[in-house]
Amino acid sequence: MASPDDREESIFETLRRQDDAEAQAAKASLVSEKERLLYAKEQKLSGIRITGTQHTRKAFLRRIISPIFKANQDQPYTLSEIVREASIAIDKLRQHDIFHPHFGIFLEKPPQINSTSTPTDIAIHLSLKEKPRLLLKTGTDVGNSEGSAYGNVLLRNIFGGAETLNFNAALGTRTRSAYQATFQTPFLANPYFVGEIGGLASSTQKPWASHEEVTKGAWAKLRWLARGGRHELGYSGAWRQLTGLASNASPTVRGDAGDSLKSSITYSLTNDRRDYPLLPEKGFYSKTSLELAGWGLLQGDVGFGKAEIEGQGAIPIPVPGIKGRSGVSFTTGVRAGLLYPLPIGFDSKPAPSRLNDRFQLGGPTDVRGFRLGGLGPRDGSDAVGGDVYAAGSANLLFPLPRVGVEKPFRFQTFVNGGRLLALKTWQVEKDQVEKGNTLQKSVAETITEIGNGLPSLSAGIGLVYAHPVARFELNFSLPLVIRKGEDARKGLQFGVGINML
Repeated sequence: MASPDDREESIFETLRRQDDAEAQAAKASLVSEKERLLYAKEQKLSGIRITGTQHTRKAFLRRIISPIFKANQDQPYTLSEIVREASIAIDKLRQHDIFHPHFGIFLEKPPQINSTSTPTDIAIHLSLKEKPRLLLKTGTDVGNSEGSAYGNVLLRNIFGGAETLNFNAALGTRTRSAYQATFQTPFLANPYFVGEIGGLASSTQKPWASHEEVTKGAWAKLRWLARGGRHELGYSGAWRQLTGLASNASPTVRGDAGDSLKSSITYSLTNDRRDYPLLPEKGFYSKTSLELAGWGLLQGDVGFGKAEIEGQGAIPIPVPGIKGRSGVSFTTGVRAGLLYPLPIGFDSKPAPSRLNDRFQLGGPTDVRGFRLGGLGPRDGSDAVGGDVYAAGSANLLFPLPRVGVEKPFRFQTFVNGGRLLALKTWQVEKDQVEKGNTLQKSVAETITEIGNGLPSLSAGIGLVYAHPVARFELNFSLPLVIRKGEDARKGLQFGVGINML
């Protein structure tokens, strides 16, 4: 039994702990109030000191940090505003990808070297570390029924303004050879306003259409970020050659064999609001692509207008009994495209589309359960592509048992389908126009036909792994609706892609 002295000591100990807790709370409140007053206090920004930029031009850095001083000219900063503006500048530096991501930012008092200095003066010190200017990378890729080896050389910050020069070479089982060089530079030190020029030479086997395509070309592009998403405007010129025809190549493939020159203007608008693009659980994605080839001053020897739209949405699905994120999600995706033949140059008669400009549909990255180019028009055993297509997919994804929600592995069930059609026969001769057999009517009839009847369908289950570079899928697919001549694939199918349907 406790003595009176023990009880008295226990009471005093309890009171002491209460006093300590109250003192700690009062101290924390005082510190918080001092921080609030400190961050709310007006300060004069006297300068910014940047270290660790041996190869970066001062003029380039000045464009990034100058908005901080411009905003400070109208009225004094508070300390919190200084930190906010400095964070904006740091984010721009990070987007240029020439510095290591972990920056040091320090607030310091400037030296009292002149009579204009005041006690409220403050300076910013940014401690940066440049990434290596030369990066070499080699590796192998396996996916989409192809294996390849590649080598990459990247030169960063070439002229001190975040310019990059990238050389890439690849050899593969289907892409026999591919060589590409690109040069990128930001305008006005803005990471969201970038210009690019590049060139390529490639040789690719296309067994689904019994030929090999050799391409040599160059392009120039301009990319910028604005309200609505990322914009890209470009011009490209490419010499293409359909060669290496198989002995059983169809008349359609043989008719398009040989050389062609494409001169085109392209534009795309991308808006990506997904939480994780390779394995989204919430958000949406949309992309619109337009291409104008051969018409008017563009010349070349192919003429068409091409439009494609793509969208994806993902929603998380709560599971009863699981608090917070369940890892279960439902995603849907749609794609559609139209190729509209146009006159070449200033001619009045449009020509039918060529094999290497038409859409292809089917394979592990779009309509699973079909081989590459397995949907749409065929001539014998060759997939000759189409001018109008639509495809869609619905996927339900679950985290794997004992793996966890945070890991990028998922089990999926899916249903996907689509249709690919060629434009119905049309002419531009006078007698055919009088009969109403015009190009416009053909396009309208083909678009209407897309919605007639069920699309080619397949369903299946599979495993998904979202690697930081690409998405890997191993699926078991069962074709449900197959049209005559289409090339379906029942069983296992492996796919690798960045933006899968």
